[in-house]
Amino acid sequence: MKFKLICCEVFLRSACLAIASTPHRVDPEFTRLGAHENSDSLRKLIQNKINAVEENGGYDAILLGYGLCGNGTAELKAQSIPLVIPRAHDCCTIFLGSREKFLEHFKDKLSSEWSAAGYMERSDSYLRETDTGKLLGRDKTYEDFVNLYGEENARYIWETLYPSSTSKELIYIEIPETAHLGYLNKIKLLAQQQGKEVRIIEGDMKLIRGLIQGDWNEADYLIVPPGKVIKAVYDHEKIITV
Repeated sequence: MKFKLICCEVFLRSACLAIASTPHRVDPEFTRLGAHENSDSLRKLIQNKINAVEENGGYDAILLGYGLCGNGTAELKAQSIPLVIPRAHDCCTIFLGSREKFLEHFKDKLSSEWSAAGYMERSDSYLRETDTGKLLGRDKTYEDFVNLYGEENARYIWETLYPSSTSKELIYIEIPETAHLGYLNKIKLLAQQQGKEVRIIEGDMKLIRGLIQGDWNEADYLIVPPGKVIKAVYDHEKIITV
């Protein structure tokens, strides 16, 4: 089969490793990591690339190497070629390899700082928070909340979303296939400078590998038929639907 992969560059190494071992022909195209900071811009960027693939045709499916990404992939539309996307809120889930593992480590810690080799290699900042927080309003400024809800309510919402951090650790997701790159040592140095410890969680290429191998089980992937649109569900099971 012949697939077109449109993918965030944060997964570039993992995706290329998976492509090297798949029996399918996969033509990859990567988008800049920083594009996900604005959901509307990311959505427009990906949709334009989908449309360009549709114009030329010749593919059995368009694979999307993204999560919901703060609604950045919500409302994407398949034209004549089906889309396939992992059921994940953000790249953290994809690095970990499953929603279950994400919930185990991050469900009650959305403000936890974490990193991974792909993120450290492709970002100016080594640390980030999960995009799940955007669904709770973490992409808005304090002034946005004041304008929406008034000063008193804005103060309460802000203190709820951004409690004083007492965390003494940084989380690093180590995928075995990229461990040799040595980014764990860099995150340890950063943690030392901040007076923190590093908690290592073993990652898994399962979701990226399955996407590229064509192993699209319903539990882990959403297949978007031609003419359908991706819709956000905002839960921890389906996450997205059509």
